[in-house]
This record gives sequence, C-alpha cells and structure tokens, in this order.
Amino acid sequence: MFDCDGVLVDSEPHSVAAWLDVLRRLGHPAGERQIAECTGLGFGPTHDFLSEIAPLPPEGEVWPRLLAALNRSFATGLRILPDGIATLEACERAGIPVAVATASPRARLEVTLRAGGLDGRFAVSVSGDEVASGKPAPDCYLLAAARLGVDPAECVAIEDSGPGAVAAIAAGMRTIAVVREMSDREELEASGAKVVEVLEAGLIGL
Repeated sequence: MFDCDGVLVDSEPHSVAAWLDVLRRLGHPAGERQIAECTGLGFGPTHDFLSEIAPLPPEGEVWPRLLAALNRSFATGLRILPDGIATLEACERAGIPVAVATASPRARLEVTLRAGGLDGRFAVSVSGDEVASGKPAPDCYLLAAARLGVDPAECVAIEDSGPGAVAAIAAGMRTIAVVREMSDREELEASGAKVVEVLEAGLIGL
C-alpha cells in the first residue's frame, strides 16, 4: 500500500505552490507555513483549516481553482522519488499486488499519477473522496485492502506523513514511514510506524 504524494512523487512543493497561487488570488493571508501544517490531510480538511484563518469560498468553488493551479505547477516538472519507485518496481517483479491510497480527491490523484508517469501501475487505487473519513482515519487503507481482497494485517503501508501513518496503523497494517523534506519526524515516530530515511525493498521483505 503506497501513499502517493511524498512517497512516490515529490508533489508536496507543487501542492503548496498551488495553494499559495489560489490564496493570493483570493486575497487570503495564509502562507507556506500554514499550508505545510496540512500535509497529508487532503483537500477538505486543508480547506477547513485555512478557512479558520480567514474566510474562503465554498469547497466547490475553490477546488477547480486549486486543480488548475496544480496542473500549471506540474507542467514545470514533477520529480519522482527514486527510492519509492524502486520499491514499487521490486513489488512488481515479485508479483506482489500493489495499491495506492491517498487523502487527495480522485481528480487530484489521477492528475498526479499521470504527471509522474505512474498511471496504470496499480491494481487498486483509493482516493480521499471515496471514503467516509480521510486520513488519519483508516478508511482509505481498509478499502484498498478490501478491493485487493486481502487481510489488512497482511499488508505493508508506506507513508511520509503523521496522519497517513496513523491511518495505516489503525487499519492494522505494518507501516513504514519515510522521512521526506516536508515530513514531521516527531509525528512519524509518535505514530508507531517504523521510521526510515530511505525506502528499500528489504524493508518489506524483498
């Protein structure tokens, strides 16, 4: 089970840039630090958090603007994360079914996978708008396991954010948390996940 943003692709800087673009156009005062606090939470909770700082238009009005800004940012180049891709490829060679489970809405997931050249690589994908509760709730990981037809206890989840790691552990999965530039290491360690600096196939038994 792979998280997408921050595990497979270095999309978090693009997400921050897209939010800053939208907020600037709306005259909203939030900056990079406030946006970074929402890493791993998905669009809805991020919108709610920023709305507490200053009013924002409804989600339905903000989302198309954010997706357009994200596409503009991705057009400048989306970097894949070599250790994440190498781990994915090791699973593929071993014939291990793989899923991607994200807090992002389906439209965002598809844009990201396409920009990173990863569309079609996963037997199953689950987005944040397909479950009742997003990360840190376990819903997306439980749905991914159900769609694969496997016991969550037989799964290994790979995350880079505190909410994501908490979600995977709550789903009963063995969880590996990789420290990325925008990760909160203390949150990752507090989650109970195995915290690593670099992903390696050996971490999942390959």
